[in-house]
Parts: sequence; C-alpha cells; structure tokens
Amino acid sequence: MAVSEEQIMEIKISDHFTYRKLLRFVFPSIIMMIFTSIYGVVDGLFISNFVGKTPFAAVNIVLPVIMIFVTVGFLFGTGGSALVAQALGAKKDRRANEIFSMLTYVLIAVSLVMTVIAELTLPFFIRVLGASEAMKPYALLYGRVLTLGLMPYCLQNFYQALFVTAGKPRLGLCITVLAGVTNMVGDYLTMGVWHMGVQGAAAATALSACVGGVLPLLYFSRPNSSSLQLVKARPSRRVLAKTCANGSSEMMTNISSSIVNMLYNLQLMHYAGEDGVSAYGVIMYVNFIFISFFIGYSIGSAPIVSYHYGAGNNDELHNMFQKSLRLIAVFAVLMTASAVLLAPVLSKIFVGYDKTLWELTVRAFTIYSISFLIMGFNVYASSFFTSLGNGLISALISFMRTLVFQIINVFLLPALFGIDGIWWAVTAAELMTLCVSIFCLRKYKGKYGY
Repeated sequence: MAVSEEQIMEIKISDHFTYRKLLRFVFPSIIMMIFTSIYGVVDGLFISNFVGKTPFAAVNIVLPVIMIFVTVGFLFGTGGSALVAQALGAKKDRRANEIFSMLTYVLIAVSLVMTVIAELTLPFFIRVLGASEAMKPYALLYGRVLTLGLMPYCLQNFYQALFVTAGKPRLGLCITVLAGVTNMVGDYLTMGVWHMGVQGAAAATALSACVGGVLPLLYFSRPNSSSLQLVKARPSRRVLAKTCANGSSEMMTNISSSIVNMLYNLQLMHYAGEDGVSAYGVIMYVNFIFISFFIGYSIGSAPIVSYHYGAGNNDELHNMFQKSLRLIAVFAVLMTASAVLLAPVLSKIFVGYDKTLWELTVRAFTIYSISFLIMGFNVYASSFFTSLGNGLISALISFMRTLVFQIINVFLLPALFGIDGIWWAVTAAELMTLCVSIFCLRKYKGKYGY
C-alpha cells in the first residue's frame, strides 16, 4: 500500500475516518512496528546461523531481562501520548508541548539509572534463569553490550508513539526504517564479515537504537513542522502519576511478557533442553512480526480515540471502535493463515542446519499460530482503554493476558500434555483474556459512549 507524503498530510486526527482513510493513517505505524520487529529478527537469524544454537539459546535467555528495563520507554510513550493527544484535542497546544517535554527529560534520567541497575544485576538473572555453563558467557557478553544502548532504546520506544500524536507518522516510519537498516547492516558486518559473535550482534542493536532514539530527540529539540517541540518544562507529579497510570498497561504487557518468556525458558530447559529454548526463540522472533500488525494498528489509531474523547465526539468514538474491531478480525484471519503456511519456511531460515531442531520448531510454531486468531482483540482492547485515559482497566487486561493466565497455563498444560502444552499455553491464555476484554468493553460502553 503506497502512501504519499501528500496523502498523509491530508489526514488529521480530528477527521471522520472511513476504512480507507483509517488504513492510510495507521499504515506508517504498522510498517514502523514491522520494521522494528524485522531488525530484531535479523539479530536472531545471524546469531543462529553464524554463531550457533548455543549462543542463540543464550541470547534468548538474557534478552527478556533487558526488555524489562526497556519497558519504561513504552510506559512514557503510551501513557504520555494519551495525555498529549487529549491536550491537543482540547486546543491546549502549549500544555501539550510542556507535557511532552517534561516526559522526555524525565525518561532520559530514568533510563540512565536503569542502565546502571541492569549492568549490575545481569549475572544474577542469568544464573537464576537456568542458563547452562556453556550458555552463560554468551548471555553475559550479549547482555552487557546491549545494555549500553538502553537509554536510546527507551527513547526510541517513546517516540514511536509520539510521532503519531505529533502528526508525523511518516517521519517516524522513516527513522524506524533507518534504524532497522543500521541494525541489519551492522549484523552482517559484525557477524558475517568481522566474526565478532554475540558481541557484534549486541553492538549492532545498540547502534540502531541510537539512530531510532537520538535522531527524534534532535528533531523535536528544534523548531519543526509537527505539533510538538521540546520546550522548558517543570516536573509535575500529577502528570507523571497520570502518565504512569495510563501507560501502566503497556508497561505491564512488556514486563509480563519478559517474565513469562523467562518461565517458558525454564520449562523448556526441563522438557526439551537447549533445543526447546532455541525453538521458542525462533517463535518469539517471528511472533514479533505477526503481532506488530496488531500493535502498530493500536498505536496508530490511539491518538484518534484520545482526540475525539477529549473533544467529546461520541459519534466518532463509536465509528472508530466499530471499524477497528472489523479490521482486527480481518488481520487475525490473515495472520493465522500466513503463520501456519509459512511455519516450515520460517523455521528453516533460522534452524535449517539442524533437522531435529527444525522439526520441533515447525510443530511448535504451527500450534502457537492459532493464538493470532484471538490476540489482536486483546491488544486493541487494552490500547483502547489507555486512549480513553482508563489505565486501570487497560492494565487489568494486559496483566491477565500477559502474566496471570500465561503463568497458569505454562505450568498447568505441560503437566497434562507434555511439551505440546507449552506451545498451547499462549492460545489458552488469549482465550481466557478475551472473556475479560469483552466483559470490560460491554461494562464501560455507556460511560465512554463508544
């Protein structure tokens, strides 16, 4: 779907959205998330094929730990985006810029503190998560290097949401693509040409985060054509508290996902050893691409919901809600069918050098793919409540989806069905969460008028 700069500039979050206009508006956010996912996948692809399955498993052990620290970027991005969009909807442009600026400055400070904490605690996490002696050196080396890029990584996640709110989704997409290309080229050079192993993979990822996080910082620090610019701003406890409340669901989603990934790895080390962790690693890398459609749509459409809620346009809220559910249903069917059909090919790209591991990965990914039929509705429901400023309900949905139900199923189902139970755990958790999402959406439809 080719989208020109002129077409993007025609669309404003205050518009009435047809299906065509809505798809055009969210398209950059979807592509932005896909590219973010793809360059993460490239890391795993190069590590598995150029360094080996033991380093690949080691990276999959330590990566969830790093992602926990990075979640502060999602917290400020999603929570702050809702507040900024509501301020813009209420025609309070100066207030919007002050909120945006304050969150940027606080995020930089917090992420630097997180960097120090992460460097000090990595050995502990690697030991607790059950890494074998062969995996530990690779996990520690990869983690220490990647952690050095934690601050720009947080900024990158923050600005992914704010570019849409600022009316510059295409610019956000271009910067994300540039960061992705940096990572891909860096992976090829560090592992394929210079043979730097996992250290090279981590360095390439950290460098790409600098591109994705620092360039937007420079853009917003100068006069620009977007709705936002960095200005002088005083810290506000009330705004920070509301940002954290609004963004807590997305932060919880990412923290919970990391914790659950750790538990999956522990279970897989017990049931299938290093091969199980490697197979799960392939699924997680490829899963990022498929779920990015749902996340990208949610990020892209969220400012529209926030704006019309702030402006009191209930008819437009209803319009967005109905169209979004229908589009997500279409995405869900397409994602599931594509995942099932492509499972053998995608698995071969990662672990085709090991027939036993390939067969395990194909079966695992085929079973896991059924979750895409349900996943998108839960992702959107959580994002929708964040856009309305109801961080509590959004956090509840995310908390149940990514932590409570996953933990229950990852321990219960393997006890009943063996290793296949691990692969079915996600689908079971999504189905249980869907019941919670439907209940919440029905309960609050009168209050918000969607």
